[in-house]
Amino acid sequence: MKELKYNVKRLSVFQKILICFVAVIFFGAFLLMLPISSQSRTFTPFSDAIFTSTSAVCVTGLVVRDTASYWSYFGQAVILLLIQTGGLGVVTMGTSLALLSGRKIMLSQRNLIKESFGAPQVGGIVKLTKFIIGASLIFELAGAAVMLPSFCSDFGVRGIWKAFFISVSAFCNAGFDLMGTAREQYVSLTFYRNNPFVIVPVMLLIIAGGIGFFTWDDIRANKFKFKKYRMQSKVILVSTLILLTVPAVFMFFLEYGDLSLKDRICASLFQTVTPRTAGFNTADLTLLSGVGRAVFIILMLIGGAPGSTAGGMKVTTASVLVANAGSVFSRKNYPVMFKRRPEPPIVERAATLLTFYLSVFILGGFIISVVEDIPLNMCLFETASAIGTVGLSLGLTPQLGTVSRIILIILMFLGRVGGLTFIYAAVSKSRNAAEKYPTEKITVG
Repeated sequence: MKELKYNVKRLSVFQKILICFVAVIFFGAFLLMLPISSQSRTFTPFSDAIFTSTSAVCVTGLVVRDTASYWSYFGQAVILLLIQTGGLGVVTMGTSLALLSGRKIMLSQRNLIKESFGAPQVGGIVKLTKFIIGASLIFELAGAAVMLPSFCSDFGVRGIWKAFFISVSAFCNAGFDLMGTAREQYVSLTFYRNNPFVIVPVMLLIIAGGIGFFTWDDIRANKFKFKKYRMQSKVILVSTLILLTVPAVFMFFLEYGDLSLKDRICASLFQTVTPRTAGFNTADLTLLSGVGRAVFIILMLIGGAPGSTAGGMKVTTASVLVANAGSVFSRKNYPVMFKRRPEPPIVERAATLLTFYLSVFILGGFIISVVEDIPLNMCLFETASAIGTVGLSLGLTPQLGTVSRIILIILMFLGRVGGLTFIYAAVSKSRNAAEKYPTEKITVG
């Protein structure tokens, strides 16, 4: 017993985070396998249960079973709990339960929370956790209240559950929905594409969850005094605005030309918001042009903000790389963002993350394309959706075999825990900082 405790203590913070995620995923899969979780009251195959549990905990939204028509209310409740746990973070949810029980949060636990959310410091981490829980409940309840009349009008009392489920799923950037039926599965929000009381709150919830809790904490502290925000908050807000407007203009002029002006504007805006790791859709994605799919893939890989419910390599990563490229083009010694310069290791980490995400996204697409004999561009769309924890699909996921599903599970897991977390967990020991080798020039470009 003492040896076990000693081994646990020797685990790095990043290894503990990975173990927490894996434990929750397998526990969720166990619950989803039970007959009570399916409407047919039969056991669900482990492959379907583990895929659904991983997708929920990793707030992705890729499914192999239609959520509304296959899972019972108990199964849907399990999925919703997994989404909430994955969206806020396994460690954060565990901490909130400890706080409710009156337990004191030790320093080691505070450090674990700090790393799981990428917080800048340990100080004030418990207060931040309380803010995260409180803000999440406010957003989710407000979103459900706005959507409630529309869903109750269509589904009666069942509309209450659907409104709350979709509100939580949207804020957590999960993309799970309860709109499917036995005849029409995987329909997402296509039936509500013209209903602003559903589409608008879903978009706002996705954005609210995607800009991150540190940004909201900055807004709470400094109100609308943008100059007082931290550099990270400024970068997140400006990058998010650019990634919402530029692709929307592109979608408006090059896609959905057969729709009316009003529907075209709504479709363009929604399909720009949802690839930022949310996974809902109001239009048939299979009708997108090749360039349109490429835009979706780029948005899915970039994702949302650090410390948010969104996945992807993060907007800050992309912004740092763009700023660094700008500094090279202008022959400056370092990148500048809002009259501040990020620390040199940040640029290195951003380049590492880009390499990591591109490598696993492309490799996964190659393998699935070979195994399933499916065009590569379609496979890359699915793998980008998985590694970006988005959930958008061209309809391939339910038809994939075991090997391809395992690849998507791995990608969803890597996308949620974060590339650096996985790398640091795998390589827990750092090399001697004093160890230096001779320098030598190498030509690039």
